[in-house]
Order: sequence, then C-alpha cells, then structure tokens
Amino acid sequence: QVQLVESGGGMVQAGGSLRLSCAASGRTFNTLVMGWFRQAPGKEREFVAAIRWSGGSTYYANSVKGRFTISRDNAKNTVYLQMNSLKPEDTAVYYCAAVTRNILIVTTTSAYNYWGQGTQVTVSS
Repeated sequence: QVQLVESGGGMVQAGGSLRLSCAASGRTFNTLVMGWFRQAPGKEREFVAAIRWSGGSTYYANSVKGRFTISRDNAKNTVYLQMNSLKPEDTAVYYCAAVTRNILIVTTTSAYNYWGQGTQVTVSS
C-alpha cells in the first residue's frame, strides 16, 4: 500500500504561482511513476503532469507545458508541482497519483493505482 498526501493548494490571482507537494508513504519503493491530475467542477479528471521515479523523465499536458514543472525528491519520497503563470482555467482540485507497476502511457487515470485526497487550487481573474 502507498499513501499519498497533497498540500500547497490555495487561492491565487491570475499570473501568480503555487507549489503543490505530494508526500508518499508506505511501500514507496515499488512506486515507478507519480503524476498530477486535476478535476474542475462538472468536468472529468484530466492529466496534468507525471514523472518516472527512475530516470526522472517528465510528461506534461499541452495546457500546462511551459508553465508547470514537476519534480521529485527521492530522499523525501515527495513529488512537487510548481505552477507559474496561473490562469483562471487552472482552477480545480488537484490530485496526486502513483503507480507501482511499469506503464508506458502515463496520461490516463486508469493507469494509476493510488490516489491522494486532493487539494483545491483557485485562480481568480
């Protein structure tokens, strides 16, 4: 089992920045990929970014590329999502996810077997 706890959400004006953190605990040595997803009211959960624990390859949704950066701290078993130049359309609940098997496609929710509880990000115009 892997437990994920997100933090760092909040309210910010358009153009501002936030950094989300996701601390993993439990059987973290099996974690191969960690990702961030988001879900706005009335919309499906969508991929934001992902990182492979070994090698550090990163992946981004087109909507956040160039504005968001995903990174990891292996010693702390923590993944970060630095969000810059935030827009009102970035408003959503952001979820951290982890998968303990090797996957090729990191952008689908079904690929991940562990999820955090979510943290709200609100961007005002």
